[in-house]
Amino acid sequence: MQLYFSPGACSLSPHIVAREAGLPITLVRVDTKGKKTITGDDYLSINGKGYVPLLELDDGTRLTEGPAIVQYLADRAPQKKLAPANGTIERYKLQEWLNFITSELHKQFSPLFDPSMPEDAKAKFRDKIAARFDWIVAQLGDKPYLTGADFTVADAYLFTVANWTNYTGIDLARWPLLQAYMARVAARHDVQAALKEEGLLK
Repeated sequence: MQLYFSPGACSLSPHIVAREAGLPITLVRVDTKGKKTITGDDYLSINGKGYVPLLELDDGTRLTEGPAIVQYLADRAPQKKLAPANGTIERYKLQEWLNFITSELHKQFSPLFDPSMPEDAKAKFRDKIAARFDWIVAQLGDKPYLTGADFTVADAYLFTVANWTNYTGIDLARWPLLQAYMARVAARHDVQAALKEEGLLK
Protein backbone atom coordinates (compact mmCIF):
# COMPACT_ATOMS: atom_id res chain seq x y z
CA MET A 1 0.00 0.00 0.00
CA GLN A 2 1.09 3.55 -0.70
CA LEU A 3 0.01 6.53 1.36
CA TYR A 4 0.31 9.90 -0.34
CA PHE A 5 1.02 12.46 2.37
CA SER A 6 2.26 15.92 3.21
CA PRO A 7 4.09 16.37 6.53
CA GLY A 8 1.75 17.39 9.34
CA ALA A 9 -1.31 17.53 7.09
CA CYS A 10 -4.43 15.49 7.75
CA SER A 11 -2.63 12.55 6.12
CA LEU A 12 -0.78 12.20 9.43
CA SER A 13 -3.93 10.54 10.78
CA PRO A 14 -3.88 7.49 8.46
CA HIS A 15 -0.10 7.37 8.80
CA ILE A 16 -0.53 6.95 12.56
CA VAL A 17 -3.33 4.41 12.08
CA ALA A 18 -1.28 2.30 9.67
CA ARG A 19 1.54 2.16 12.19
CA GLU A 20 -0.81 1.39 15.08
CA ALA A 21 -2.37 -1.38 12.97
CA GLY A 22 1.02 -2.82 12.09
CA LEU A 23 0.31 -2.52 8.36
CA PRO A 24 3.22 -1.97 5.97
CA ILE A 25 2.85 1.17 3.87
CA THR A 26 5.10 3.12 1.56
CA LEU A 27 4.94 6.87 2.03
CA VAL A 28 4.83 9.10 -1.05
CA ARG A 29 5.38 12.75 -0.24
CA VAL A 30 3.25 15.31 -2.05
CA ASP A 31 3.81 19.03 -2.54
CA THR A 32 0.17 20.06 -2.18
CA LYS A 33 0.84 23.60 -3.45
CA GLY A 34 2.72 22.52 -6.56
CA LYS A 35 0.55 19.39 -6.98
CA LYS A 36 3.61 17.23 -7.54
CA THR A 37 4.89 14.10 -5.82
CA ILE A 38 8.45 13.91 -4.49
CA THR A 39 9.43 12.19 -7.75
CA GLY A 40 7.89 14.96 -9.85
CA ASP A 41 4.73 13.14 -10.90
CA ASP A 42 1.59 15.17 -11.48
CA TYR A 43 -0.44 14.56 -8.33
CA LEU A 44 -3.66 15.77 -9.96
CA SER A 45 -3.43 12.83 -12.37
CA ILE A 46 -3.35 10.55 -9.32
CA ASN A 47 -5.94 12.37 -7.23
CA GLY A 48 -8.08 14.91 -9.02
CA LYS A 49 -9.04 16.47 -5.69
CA GLY A 50 -5.46 17.64 -5.37
CA TYR A 51 -5.14 17.12 -1.63
CA VAL A 52 -3.94 14.40 0.71
CA PRO A 53 -4.40 11.75 1.92
CA LEU A 54 -4.75 9.14 -0.76
CA LEU A 55 -4.23 5.45 -0.07
CA GLU A 56 -3.38 3.25 -3.05
CA LEU A 57 -3.96 -0.44 -2.44
CA ASP A 58 -1.78 -3.17 -3.86
CA ASP A 59 -4.36 -3.88 -6.57
CA GLY A 60 -4.34 -0.24 -7.67
CA THR A 61 -7.61 0.74 -5.97
CA ARG A 62 -7.41 4.27 -4.59
CA LEU A 63 -9.17 5.61 -1.51
CA THR A 64 -9.41 9.28 -0.65
CA GLU A 65 -10.80 11.12 2.38
CA GLY A 66 -9.15 10.48 5.73
CA PRO A 67 -12.16 9.12 7.65
CA ALA A 68 -12.75 6.46 4.99
CA ILE A 69 -9.07 5.54 4.81
CA VAL A 70 -8.60 5.14 8.56
CA GLN A 71 -11.63 2.87 8.84
CA TYR A 72 -10.32 0.73 6.00
CA LEU A 73 -6.95 0.42 7.74
CA ALA A 74 -8.56 -0.36 11.09
CA ASP A 75 -10.66 -3.11 9.54
CA ARG A 76 -7.50 -4.72 8.16
CA ALA A 77 -6.31 -5.31 11.73
CA PRO A 78 -9.43 -5.82 13.91
CA GLN A 79 -7.37 -7.30 16.74
CA LYS A 80 -5.83 -3.86 17.34
CA LYS A 81 -9.27 -2.44 18.28
CA LEU A 82 -8.71 0.77 16.34
CA ALA A 83 -12.38 0.68 15.32
CA PRO A 84 -15.33 -1.27 16.75
CA ALA A 85 -16.91 -3.97 14.61
CA ASN A 86 -19.12 -2.89 11.71
CA GLY A 87 -22.82 -2.92 12.52
CA THR A 88 -22.38 -2.18 16.21
CA ILE A 89 -23.60 1.00 17.89
CA GLU A 90 -20.00 1.58 18.97
CA ARG A 91 -18.97 1.75 15.30
CA TYR A 92 -21.62 4.35 14.60
CA LYS A 93 -20.41 6.35 17.61
CA LEU A 94 -16.91 6.23 16.13
CA GLN A 95 -18.26 7.45 12.80
CA GLU A 96 -20.05 10.22 14.65
CA TRP A 97 -16.70 11.36 16.02
CA LEU A 98 -15.00 11.15 12.63
CA ASN A 99 -17.76 13.20 11.01
CA PHE A 100 -17.64 15.80 13.77
CA ILE A 101 -13.88 16.18 13.54
CA THR A 102 -13.89 16.46 9.74
CA SER A 103 -16.81 18.87 9.41
CA GLU A 104 -16.81 20.89 12.61
CA LEU A 105 -13.10 21.07 13.43
CA HIS A 106 -10.88 20.22 10.47
CA LYS A 107 -12.61 22.63 8.10
CA GLN A 108 -12.55 25.45 10.65
CA PHE A 109 -8.74 25.32 10.62
CA SER A 110 -8.34 25.64 6.85
CA PRO A 111 -8.85 29.45 6.71
CA LEU A 112 -6.18 29.91 9.40
CA PHE A 113 -3.57 28.60 6.95
CA ASP A 114 -4.71 30.99 4.20
CA PRO A 115 -2.37 34.03 4.12
CA SER A 116 -4.99 36.03 2.21
CA MET A 117 -7.59 35.60 4.96
CA PRO A 118 -8.09 38.85 6.96
CA GLU A 119 -7.10 38.63 10.62
CA ASP A 120 -10.56 39.58 11.87
CA ALA A 121 -12.01 36.68 9.90
CA LYS A 122 -9.38 34.35 11.33
CA ALA A 123 -10.40 35.46 14.81
CA LYS A 124 -13.95 34.27 14.12
CA PHE A 125 -12.69 30.85 13.06
CA ARG A 126 -10.54 30.63 16.20
CA ASP A 127 -13.67 31.34 18.24
CA LYS A 128 -15.52 28.54 16.45
CA ILE A 129 -12.65 26.15 17.10
CA ALA A 130 -12.62 27.15 20.78
CA ALA A 131 -16.31 26.31 21.05
CA ARG A 132 -15.65 22.91 19.46
CA PHE A 133 -12.82 22.28 21.91
CA ASP A 134 -15.14 23.18 24.80
CA TRP A 135 -17.56 20.51 23.58
CA ILE A 136 -14.84 17.89 23.06
CA VAL A 137 -13.50 18.41 26.58
CA ALA A 138 -17.00 17.94 28.01
CA GLN A 139 -17.35 14.66 26.10
CA LEU A 140 -13.88 13.44 26.99
CA GLY A 141 -14.36 13.79 30.73
CA ASP A 142 -12.13 11.32 32.57
CA LYS A 143 -11.82 8.90 29.62
CA PRO A 144 -8.29 8.34 28.33
CA TYR A 145 -9.51 8.39 24.72
CA LEU A 146 -12.56 9.69 22.86
CA THR A 147 -14.56 6.47 22.95
CA GLY A 148 -13.22 5.07 26.21
CA ALA A 149 -10.25 2.93 27.14
CA ASP A 150 -9.12 2.05 23.61
CA PHE A 151 -7.17 4.32 21.27
CA THR A 152 -9.10 4.48 17.99
CA VAL A 153 -8.87 6.07 14.58
CA ALA A 154 -10.88 9.02 15.93
CA ASP A 155 -8.05 9.77 18.36
CA ALA A 156 -5.51 9.71 15.54
CA TYR A 157 -7.63 12.21 13.63
CA LEU A 158 -8.30 14.53 16.57
CA PHE A 159 -4.63 14.50 17.52
CA THR A 160 -3.64 15.44 13.98
CA VAL A 161 -6.10 18.31 13.72
CA ALA A 162 -5.65 19.67 17.25
CA ASN A 163 -1.89 19.67 16.67
CA TRP A 164 -2.46 22.46 14.16
CA THR A 165 -3.00 24.80 17.10
CA ASN A 166 0.81 25.00 17.23
CA TYR A 167 0.75 26.90 13.93
CA THR A 168 -2.45 28.93 14.14
CA GLY A 169 -2.23 31.02 17.29
CA ILE A 170 -4.47 28.87 19.51
CA ASP A 171 -3.15 28.05 22.98
CA LEU A 172 -4.29 24.65 24.25
CA ALA A 173 -3.41 25.71 27.80
CA ARG A 174 -6.98 27.00 27.95
CA TRP A 175 -8.10 23.35 27.94
CA PRO A 176 -5.86 21.43 30.38
CA LEU A 177 -7.83 18.23 29.84
CA LEU A 178 -7.32 18.43 26.09
CA GLN A 179 -3.68 19.34 26.60
CA ALA A 180 -3.21 16.22 28.75
CA TYR A 181 -5.02 14.13 26.13
CA MET A 182 -2.70 15.42 23.39
CA ALA A 183 0.35 14.56 25.50
CA ARG A 184 -1.05 11.08 26.13
CA VAL A 185 -1.57 10.43 22.42
CA ALA A 186 1.79 11.97 21.50
CA ALA A 187 3.56 9.61 23.90
CA ARG A 188 2.36 6.50 22.04
CA HIS A 189 5.20 4.66 20.32
CA ASP A 190 3.60 4.56 16.88
CA VAL A 191 2.56 8.20 17.06
CA GLN A 192 6.14 9.14 17.87
CA ALA A 193 7.36 7.03 14.96
CA ALA A 194 4.95 8.69 12.52
CA LEU A 195 5.88 12.18 13.72
CA LYS A 196 9.57 11.37 13.40
CA GLU A 197 9.18 9.92 9.91
CA GLU A 198 7.37 13.07 8.76
CA GLY A 199 10.07 15.29 10.26
CA LEU A 200 7.73 16.81 12.86
CA LEU A 201 9.77 16.10 15.98
CA LYS A 202 12.32 18.69 17.03
